[in-house]
Amino acid sequence: MTYPPSAPALTDIERVLAVFAHPDDIDFGSSGTVAGWVAAGIEVTYLLVTRGDAGGFDDTPRHEMPDIREREQRAAAAALGVARVEFLDGYADGTLTPSLDLRRDITAAIRRHRPDRILTSSPLRRWERLSGPSHPDHLATGEATTCAIYPDARNPFAFPELLDQGLKPWVVREVWYAGGPSPDHVVDVTDQFDRKLAALRAHASQTAHFDPAEWLRDRMTAAARDAGLPSGRLAEAFTVLRTE
Repeated sequence: MTYPPSAPALTDIERVLAVFAHPDDIDFGSSGTVAGWVAAGIEVTYLLVTRGDAGGFDDTPRHEMPDIREREQRAAAAALGVARVEFLDGYADGTLTPSLDLRRDITAAIRRHRPDRILTSSPLRRWERLSGPSHPDHLATGEATTCAIYPDARNPFAFPELLDQGLKPWVVREVWYAGGPSPDHVVDVTDQFDRKLAALRAHASQTAHFDPAEWLRDRMTAAARDAGLPSGRLAEAFTVLRTE
């Protein structure tokens, strides 16, 4: 199963909401693109479903990991110029499902921030690459976010308690999926590479055991080459869908 061809990206975007499962998800796959949006004057907000309590590669006590990873994500966002970072409560790393509770919480965030565009994980598994993009939490977050985009956020009869909180229906016009099969909307982020690398290195609990620079360059060079960009360029790739 694959996506249809991407729609042309909208050019009148003012606000973006990025919804991901864990701290560092945005920075591994999408932070060069986010840095470019911020530089263009687009307001970007992060919504993290968990605080990454199952992450790490050393003997850091488990109870300390959520606070560590929250601090790291805020530092990584600051490296890109993203000022607003929010975390949901009540969801544990490694246990996510596209539940009604998660759909409601993401719907509330959509109605609160009223984004034109949402950036999130693909809800489709990549069978050739089970690690990384196909993590069950990524798939669950992508599915729950997709359901929140349509129909929940725009439907006044979905989660009526949100209306009681003053959160009126909102139509997200466009969604960008990261990590899905056969992404065909490619963004040249060569000029943003240093900021992307700084953001990724801010996640020291996840990256201190290796130098991500060469790993990033290899993957981003391949994405650029596959898209036919000139030699020496670096790229991130997405699937873009219109929702209207």
